[in-house]
Amino acid sequence: MSTLSRQTILCAALPFLIALAPAAQAAGNVDCKLRFNLEGWSAFYKTAKGTGTITCDDGSSLPVSISAKGGGITFGKSKIENGVGEFSGVPSIRETLGTYAAAEAHAGAVKSSKAQVMTKGEVSLALAGTGQGWDLGVAFGNFVIEPR
Repeated sequence: MSTLSRQTILCAALPFLIALAPAAQAAGNVDCKLRFNLEGWSAFYKTAKGTGTITCDDGSSLPVSISAKGGGITFGKSKIENGVGEFSGVPSIRETLGTYAAAEAHAGAVKSSKAQVMTKGEVSLALAGTGQGWDLGVAFGNFVIEPR
C-alpha cells in the first residue's frame, strides 16, 4: 500500500473515530492536537516510549513525553513517526496530560497504519499514524502523556 493510500485511509478514519468520542461538554473548550513519534516492542507485555508536542487553538503549546504499557496476546516491534492525535472535551492544555485507557487489535508488517481512540474521563484522544515494523495481537493497557 502506498504512503498516499495509508494517509488517505487515516484521514478518512480520523473524523469517524472522533465522532465516536464523547462531545465536548462545556463552552470555552479548546481544540488541541498532538504530534508525536513513538517506538516500542511487545512479547505478551507491550511497551513503547516517545515524545511529542501538544498545540491548542488558543495558542498554547506543550512538549510532552509519551509512554504506553499493557498486556495481552501481542508480539512485535514498531515505530510511528509523525503521528497525529486530536483531543476532544478539553477545557485547557493541562487537561490533555494524564493516563488514557487503551485497547487495540493490530496486525502489520514493514509499513503499517494505525488509528485508535482512547479516553481519560471526559477527555478523548483519537490517534492516527503510519510506521514501520511488524506486530500482531490484541493489547490492553494505558497511554500516558506527561510534560517534558
